[in-house]
Amino acid sequence: MRKRPQPPPSVQAEDSPDKAGPVHLVTGEFKSTGPDGKTIEAYRWDPGTIHVTKGEKINLSIYGVNGSSHPFVIQGLNIKGEVTKGKETVVSFQADKPGTYPIVCLTHSDIAHNGPMVGYIVVDAS
Repeated sequence: MRKRPQPPPSVQAEDSPDKAGPVHLVTGEFKSTGPDGKTIEAYRWDPGTIHVTKGEKINLSIYGVNGSSHPFVIQGLNIKGEVTKGKETVVSFQADKPGTYPIVCLTHSDIAHNGPMVGYIVVDAS
């Protein structure tokens, strides 16, 4: 019996630590209808977690698929930007310190604003 391949739980940058590795994210949206007939929406980064290696130079490419605008911050890396629908935003950085760095959409910060839209950049020690 063949096993169905399972998607990885996160994305690992594949380039060597001395090269800028492209890492891709997209904006996504889930919609549903609640029991009261109202639309329920939630936005997210996809994939929700990416892993990079300490010392790696990263080009984080984020493509806007859903939602008109997603201003964001990457906490702990002092990176800010904005992703708009149909456009690619690229931010570059070097992953110097191991840890977990949240990427937070400022528009969709909590459940009242169709969020929280939070992803994670995990910098592994090796």
